[in-house]
Amino acid sequence: MRLCFLVEEHYRHDGMPNEVIRQLTAWGHRVDVVRPGGSLLRMNEAVASGTHDAWVLKTVSGGPGLTLLEAAAAAGMTTVNDARSIRGVRDKALAAAIGRTRGLPMPPTYAAAQPELLREIPAAEYPLVVKPADGSSGRAVHLVSSPAELEAVLPVLAGEHMLIAQPYVANSGTDIKVYAVGGELFATERCSPLHPDPAVRERRVPLSAEVAAIAAQVGAVYGLDLYGVDVLLGPDGPVVVDVNDFPSFRQVPDAAARVARAVLGLASAGSATAAAGHPRAQGLPVSIPAQGAAAARTGEVAL
Repeated sequence: MRLCFLVEEHYRHDGMPNEVIRQLTAWGHRVDVVRPGGSLLRMNEAVASGTHDAWVLKTVSGGPGLTLLEAAAAAGMTTVNDARSIRGVRDKALAAAIGRTRGLPMPPTYAAAQPELLREIPAAEYPLVVKPADGSSGRAVHLVSSPAELEAVLPVLAGEHMLIAQPYVANSGTDIKVYAVGGELFATERCSPLHPDPAVRERRVPLSAEVAAIAAQVGAVYGLDLYGVDVLLGPDGPVVVDVNDFPSFRQVPDAAARVARAVLGLASAGSATAAAGHPRAQGLPVSIPAQGAAAARTGEVAL
């Protein structure tokens, strides 16, 4: 197969997706790597060639890669994940609206295009967690204990675009991160960005049936195949606080091979359904055997 990976500069030297790319090329597949943040994109040529079996996105939330992925999807190409699904979770205000409407246990969410509008949130809702709607990797997340503390934070938030604010969910200071890949779920425990503790290392933990059911529901609600879910164990039960497309898959055993097989399965399923004249099914990763004989080749291409 021939695959196109859209990789932002932020992840240029990151283990994920580079280990997946190396695995795919070792199996004999052609992987073209595009750096959308550092390339002049000839959009019509990029998506009109139809030479790739699937396009895979690994970029920061506000990066230009999603635009190119959406263009490829609009041209009928297979994307991993589905481009509309990625947009649905990368906009955290939209993700909250979709999740709450579809029954996911998520906190009430306020959205504001200007930081000053957060002053209208009732004092009874504090403490609040305030963060950018397009944030990722714990960037610019603030725990605000009172309206007076909000005033001190407002200048820091001035450079952001859309913001969201959610009532703080009391917890132990650690998050449960659930990774979904190839139809399997893996859980880890890690330090919350609101309670940083260098001594707390991310580690595999058993996955309870309740959290597993919620994580599986997340995939169905948003139409994601490869994803991560951040869950807090609050006083009233598990609460979903974030959803990520194509996360790091840290602590997942044989992560590179598992993700590579999932990508191949989705690419194969997309090719098959396109040939049959049907849209690609969402949320149903297909496992296929590793391929082996063809000469491996990886290249960065300019579009």
